[in-house]
This record gives sequence, C-alpha cells and structure tokens, in this order.
Amino acid sequence: MTTYTTLIILSGLVIFSYLFDLLAGKTKIPSVILLLLLGIVLKQIVDYFAIPMFNFSMILPALGTLGLILIVFEGALELRYNSQKNTIIKKAFFSALSIMLLSAVAITGIIYYLTGESIYKCFVNAIPYCVVSSSIAIPSASNLVKSKREFIIYESSFSDILTVVLFNFLVRNPKIDVISFAKLGAELGGIIIVAILSCLLLLYIIGRLKHHIKSFLIISLLILVYSIGQSYHLSALIIVLALGLFLNNASQIHFGWFRKLFIYPAFQHDIKQLYQLSAESAFLMRTFFFIVFGYTMNIHELNDIPVLLTAGAVLLSIYLVRFLYIKLVSKTDLMPELVIVPRGLINVLLYYNLPENLKIPQVGASLLFVIVLGTSIILSLGLLVTKRHPAGNNQEFHDV
Repeated sequence: MTTYTTLIILSGLVIFSYLFDLLAGKTKIPSVILLLLLGIVLKQIVDYFAIPMFNFSMILPALGTLGLILIVFEGALELRYNSQKNTIIKKAFFSALSIMLLSAVAITGIIYYLTGESIYKCFVNAIPYCVVSSSIAIPSASNLVKSKREFIIYESSFSDILTVVLFNFLVRNPKIDVISFAKLGAELGGIIIVAILSCLLLLYIIGRLKHHIKSFLIISLLILVYSIGQSYHLSALIIVLALGLFLNNASQIHFGWFRKLFIYPAFQHDIKQLYQLSAESAFLMRTFFFIVFGYTMNIHELNDIPVLLTAGAVLLSIYLVRFLYIKLVSKTDLMPELVIVPRGLINVLLYYNLPENLKIPQVGASLLFVIVLGTSIILSLGLLVTKRHPAGNNQEFHDV
C-alpha cells in the first residue's frame, strides 16, 4: 500500500465520521454504531482481497486512552460552575456511584452463575461492563436541555473516574483489608494534591507562554501527567476532570493575588481555543478508536448463542438497575436518562487492562462488542422516543 493510498483512506475515514456525526444529529442514531459497522465492513473487504494489514489491536488501547482523556477534558471545559449546580453535581455523583456498584453486583452474579469462578474474579470481570462511557454519553446529550446535558456530563465523568478507581483498587488487592483502604485513601489524597498543583501550574504556564502554539502544549502536558499517574495505578482521570473544570471557571475566582498571578487579558480567548482543539482532537481519536474496534472484532463469534444470551442478561441487568434507581431514588422522568447508559471506549480500555490471569473466556471481547452495540442501539431508539415525546419542565433537577 502506497503512502498516498494510506492518506486517502485515513482522510476518507475522517470524512465519513463527520458525515456520521451530521447523520446522528438528524436521526438520533449514535455515530458509534456507524463507525463500528464501518470498521466491520473494512475488515471484510481486507479479508476478501487478502490485503496485508498491520495488527491494529496493538494500537487500540493507546487510541482509547487518548480519546478518553480528550473527551473528559472537553466535557469538563464545557461546564460552568455556580452554587445552584450543587444539587445536580451531588445527584450525578451518587447516581454514578450507586448504579456502578449495583450493576457490578448484578453482573457479577450473572458471570458467577455462568462460569462458577471465584467471586473476586467474577467481580473484576464485571467492572468493565458497569461504567457509562462518556465518549458516547456526552455527545449524545448535546441536543438535550442545558440542565439535563450538564447532568449527563457530570454523571458519565464521575462514572468513568469511580470505575477506574474501583478497578485499580481490586486488581491490586486480591485480598482486601484495612491496609488496602488506607493505601486507597492516601492515593486519592495524593492525586487530589497533584490535581490542584497541576491546575495552578498549567494555568500559570498558559499565562506566561509567548509562543503562538499553546493548546497542543497544554494537552500534551495533560496527557503526560495522566500517563505518569496511570503508570503508578493512580486514578489520574481526576486530574483531567479537575483541570477542565478549573480552567473554565478560573475567571470566577476573585482573590486579588490569584487574578494577578493567573488571569491575563487573553485568558478567555485561549480557553476557547483550547476547548475547540480538544473537541476536534477528541472527535479524531473517537473516530479511529471505534473504527479499529469494529475492525478487530470477529463477527463470526456473534453466531455463538451463549454469547448472545449472556449479553441479553447483562443488558437486562444494566437497564433494570437504572430503571429501579430512577423510580425509587431519583424519582424523576425516565426518559432520556434511562437510555443514556452506553458502553464504549472506557469499557474496552478496562477490558484490555485486565491481567491475563484474571480474564474469563466466557466474558471476552465478543460479549463486550455485543454490549457496546446493544446499548448504542437502545440509546438511539430512546432518543427518538424522547424527541417525539419531549420531557416536561425539568423539575427533577430541583429535587434532591
């Protein structure tokens, strides 16, 4: 394959992804479905013509990690804080935490029933299926009213962070005791301190840079800090969310010393550019991740009836937990929150980060593919129903 052929294919994939986004805005079909299908079609073409190709599964985790960082950062840069949003933030946090834990228990039971493996092993394998993927949830909420959109951004971001914390904790602690929780507390305290220092340092750097290239440097530093934290199994996604929130709300801090050190005349312009660049970079990473994920899937395994039955049970547990939480705890309108629980990028990343000795073959990549596809289809159908039957006055966001 020549250089020009490669460039034609890559640019064509980006154009297709852009068209899919436009189509998603009109039809409510998540672009992730179309990207996955495009990856599958490309795989069939490559196999049919016996075209030699690179092993794309090797780059899938890197693409997913970059996409996750940029998507969470982009979502955080969109959030504007004020004291009136405390209710939404608290509600989103407890929703993410409760639904994650309840889903983990339910899916652990399913895996234990099917495999008979130890509870610990089943629970670790259940975690990748419990997290709401912000890479799909945040773009899907773009056309909702502001209060609902902010709730989805907070909830999916909290879901990502809490699940990563739980995943790292369990993988490193096969035997849980008081010392394990003490280490977890120390690590979270350390990561919060690092997040605060990183926010102040990056904001200081932005204000002192005279070079016309700023945004890419900031994003590169953010990726560097995240990667260093994750290499030590720290929940560095907290830093990504904190930095986005801090940068977008720094102008609301009115301490004289703070404004003198960190706020400069072109601050808002630079933050707007940073948001634009992170949004477009996230679009690019999301595009290639889901195409590659679809390409690496073996669709012939989807004929496996046990996989489909297991996927059905997992999907039922996901939506049953969500339904019960909304009706019994949140006591809000069901739609569209019931269906905005997609699985996607973060779920695939967690699965690939499972140590080989902990993986259970019956809950492998094929099952994950069906879950991602199933939640995306249900999401698109749910948003179509919501469009035809718009919600009321959003009173739910005023209830604790």
